[in-house]
Amino acid sequence: MDNDVSAGSTTTIVGRLALGVTLLAFGLGTTKVIDGVTTADAVSLAHYVGGVALFLAGLLAFRDRDSANGTAFSALGALWFTWAVTAGGQMSDNAAGLFSLLFALVVLSLALGAAGDVLGQGTYALLCVSLVLLAIGRFAGNDALGKAGGWCAVAAGAVAWYAATAVLAKWPTTLPRRAAGRGVTAAG
Repeated sequence: MDNDVSAGSTTTIVGRLALGVTLLAFGLGTTKVIDGVTTADAVSLAHYVGGVALFLAGLLAFRDRDSANGTAFSALGALWFTWAVTAGGQMSDNAAGLFSLLFALVVLSLALGAAGDVLGQGTYALLCVSLVLLAIGRFAGNDALGKAGGWCAVAAGAVAWYAATAVLAKWPTTLPRRAAGRGVTAAG
């Protein structure tokens, strides 16, 4: 992928780094894989980096006439800001599940709209799966589904981080394609 607006603008790099760090912190806290680290420990980071910084990156992307990333970063900034200010409050499991499910729909739209951006699609698809698993886990009171959702968030964060870092480090952002018909042999 060339370093065009969708892959390599400064705003996109900052937005993907903010999203990646937030997803990694949230996901690792949700999985509880690190002793003493929980989802609640990600609230401050989600509020300021995932909420405020990501929303600001979205506004800057709109200013640069990048409507795809402007929409994505603004919507995800709203998601993280809302999650952070409501975390720890009195919310029923069903309300939390509904919140996750509604934002899964938003993220599904982002995944479908990121045509041609494999790393963006991967990030949003993994985040969508994460939110669906978290929602079902909350509806059903199933901690194992919540943990699986946390792992999907970790994977989404890793993809977002890679997408930003790849542009900065000039690493590959696409898989090489082989010519049609090459490498295929007929079994006979």
